[in-house]
Amino acid sequence: MVTFIKAQAASLAATIVDFAVTIILVEVFHCWYLAASVIGTISGGVANFMLGRRWVFKATEKGIPMQAIKYLLVWTGNLVLVSGGVYVVTNYGRINYVLSKILVSIVIGATYNYLMQKRFVFK
Repeated sequence: MVTFIKAQAASLAATIVDFAVTIILVEVFHCWYLAASVIGTISGGVANFMLGRRWVFKATEKGIPMQAIKYLLVWTGNLVLVSGGVYVVTNYGRINYVLSKILVSIVIGATYNYLMQKRFVFK
């Protein structure tokens, strides 16, 4: 249970990075919301990997290259799921891109990301 809570805290920190980058790119630099979402997701992914490796799963004794490759595979799935979800919810649900990103990110983070990191990346 402690690992799950730490993983959610790390995810929250990474999400703050993700959303800050996304919102700044859209609102300040007038980037297309989907491109900004992809760049935000990349930024959050890097933050989440570092926190997961050192703090959540304490997996520093294992080699970074193999963990990074596994994380990249999982993260690619996350990128596709979140970006696709944001597109669908924003365009077809007629919901603001920030709200759709929040909803999609919560669902993907608490299910897909946690399970894949625990059982595949940092095991």
